Amino acid sequence: ITESVNAGLNVLADKPMAINTDGFSKLKEAFATAAEKGVLLYDIMTERYEINTMLQKAFSQLPDFFGGLVPGSADHPAITKESVHHFFKEVSGKPLSRPAWFYDTRQQGEGVVDVTTHLVDLVQWESFPDQVINYEEDIQLIGSKRWTTPVTQAQFERSTGLTEFPAFLSDAVDEEGNLAVYANGEINYVLKGIHAKVSVIWNFEAPAGAGDLHYSIMRGKYANLIVQQGAEEQYKPVLYIESTGERDSQTFESELAKAVETLRATYAGLKSERVAEGRYRISVDPSLVTTHEDHFAQVTEKYLGFLKTGAMPEWEVPNMLAKYYLTTKALAEAETVARPE
Repeated sequence: ITESVNAGLNVLADKPMAINTDGFSKLKEAFATAAEKGVLLYDIMTERYEINTMLQKAFSQLPDFFGGLVPGSADHPAITKESVHHFFKEVSGKPLSRPAWFYDTRQQGEGVVDVTTHLVDLVQWESFPDQVINYEEDIQLIGSKRWTTPVTQAQFERSTGLTEFPAFLSDAVDEEGNLAVYANGEINYVLKGIHAKVSVIWNFEAPAGAGDLHYSIMRGKYANLIVQQGAEEQYKPVLYIESTGERDSQTFESELAKAVETLRATYAGLKSERVAEGRYRISVDPSLVTTHEDHFAQVTEKYLGFLKTGAMPEWEVPNMLAKYYLTTKALAEAETVARPE
């Protein structure tokens, strides 16, 4: 990234752009150089284009319905985002082949600075849209944790096709002869007075018939906005809206109907379906449900638009810095903490 920016090239980079505090320092310099040279440095945040996340954000921005985020606490955050992934999986019926370096956290980055980049980005993007976040003033790290996923030699071979651990991974092999990968992490923090928690877990393989999992909640005064991606949802994300009990059921349902009507102009086919007392499932026209691969094209379109105008929104760069400040600072702190029980 630094060499490209120094050469006067625009950069569209995959995440994570920084995986430790040293990398964050270099990233700050790269953004400063990009500004001087008039080039645009931007990372690929595909999850902003997932329809249920977009709807979660949209409902949260309706104060009459949502009531604004509650402050929350460290034990009961206002925003929680959790993600479960798997090293070994099949894509289109064929095993996904991982390169050996994918298991080297010095190259790939640990879980707390890798997948959590998406989660931290969504917390900022949904909670404080179009607002500049100053990482020196607006973020308070409460605590962070990291722990390993053991990968046996046989599992490593299934995943990479290699019969032995490469020499560059030798220092990560534990006493049982397994590769101990620091793929898991949790960050608990305060953003502009709102408590948030993000966490990522990597298992080697999902149980038969299962897939990656995702859970996200935004807690408001009147409603909780919950994205779930589990067995009940056939491992595809779904948005649920729950009443907090601050309003009687009739008033809540009436306000939800108004919110749906307001947003339907933007999201075709938007509707709510009551699935339990005070709990509603939200859906849209199938044309709005895009794949993870589609999201890469949408990010690229957005970036090309920035190149055409020669500028990005004023909040994008400071918020990218805020994101990587938090993840890399969290890793530095987690490295001093024993594995959680």
